[in-house]
Amino acid sequence: MSSKEIVEQIESKKKCSSKLPTWFNASGIYFPNKLNIEQTSSELTAKYKSELINGKSIVDVTGGFGVDCYYFSKKFESVIHCDLNENLSKIVKHNYAQLDVSNIETFSTNGIEYVINSTNKFDWIYIDPSRRNDVKGKVFLLKDCLPDVPENLSSLFKKSSNILIKTSPILDLKSAINELEFVKEIHIVAVKNEVKELLFLLEKDYTESINIKTVNILKQSNQTFNFELSIESNSVYSQPLTYLFEPNSAILKSGGFQNVSNQFQIAKLHQHSHLYTSENLITFPGRRFKIKANIQYDKKQLRKLIPTGKANITTRNFPQSVMDIRKKTKLKDGGKDYLFFTTNLDGKHIVLVCEKL
Repeated sequence: MSSKEIVEQIESKKKCSSKLPTWFNASGIYFPNKLNIEQTSSELTAKYKSELINGKSIVDVTGGFGVDCYYFSKKFESVIHCDLNENLSKIVKHNYAQLDVSNIETFSTNGIEYVINSTNKFDWIYIDPSRRNDVKGKVFLLKDCLPDVPENLSSLFKKSSNILIKTSPILDLKSAINELEFVKEIHIVAVKNEVKELLFLLEKDYTESINIKTVNILKQSNQTFNFELSIESNSVYSQPLTYLFEPNSAILKSGGFQNVSNQFQIAKLHQHSHLYTSENLITFPGRRFKIKANIQYDKKQLRKLIPTGKANITTRNFPQSVMDIRKKTKLKDGGKDYLFFTTNLDGKHIVLVCEKL
């Protein structure tokens, strides 16, 4: 092994310390380049996926570093890992042997073609399409990815009645639903309040309401919130009361804002603010605060209320950015006070001074 290769191994292994502890702690593991490590699922999210599905056989048409397949192998009798990159495929096969996994077959091939040309049918097909490099802008469609899932969907359903698709968190949910068929569930997966991936579970001929399931994976426990997409809910609105609730990032991505108000019986501050309030403290999938002061946005009054000159600032439905607010108020980041710059139901710009619970 050359000195350059040794350095690459050290750098890639470092990236696995918290993301892929099983690989990091195992002996004899060969690590691919850093980009492959960055693009792969974490063990936390791979384990979550594996708990959603089971059966005898599954094929991963975009295998990558093989973390998802490793966890699928604990739920399926037979797992097939396909990847176009011949070198990566060899690395994955070598690593599975080091991890004592014997029910995964690896193939260096086009996974979509492998499935379509196979004489077998599978209980599940798993796809993790990657965004094409030539696609500009933040909003993109599944047809902008490789492989092109919508184009191949009818062919894939001939080989399996169940398809699981993982996508980037910036994919637009409504656009994806329009591009796909038979969507049964959408899982929005966050880790420590950062959305990591979207999961679309497709079941052939499914035509009922789509279930939206959100999870925020935390160290001690998971925050979950679920709702049916077709069921309309109406929010209750109120001026700020005793407590303030901020949904976690998975819920914010789901767009189920009326459902939050309805299920938890708490009021929204404004149609577009996505902050909630109540006289009662409840268990909530997000952050909880006690409101100490409710003022109109005024720099001088704000400075009096924050004598330390430090505060944690969040904006929701407010015309200025956090950076702009810090410049104007001279408030530094940190401290025990939490400031929410938002808009109330009368359309007035307000600041809620809170303590975190």
